[in-house]
Amino acid sequence: MHTQEDALHGGRWLMVNPVDTDQLNHCIESPPTLTSQPSLVVYDNIGAGAGDVIGFVEGAEATAPFDNPTPIDAISLAIFDTLHYVAPTD
Repeated sequence: MHTQEDALHGGRWLMVNPVDTDQLNHCIESPPTLTSQPSLVVYDNIGAGAGDVIGFVEGAEATAPFDNPTPIDAISLAIFDTLHYVAPTD
């Protein structure tokens, strides 16, 4: 039986491979290769596409943008045009 979740209408699903921290400052200019991080499926309703670098959240935070409980594990929140990462210092 087919069941459609109304809250997910208009979005799509992306296969995402998170980058390693050493790739963060270079991932906009040259798309990184697949990393050792496990890939995951992310719900996208902001229009990200192949090759875009996105920010996403997982878990309970992924359901925060929705008015009602929604069955997702990860959602895209940003498409980055530029990115400058500074590693935390102890």
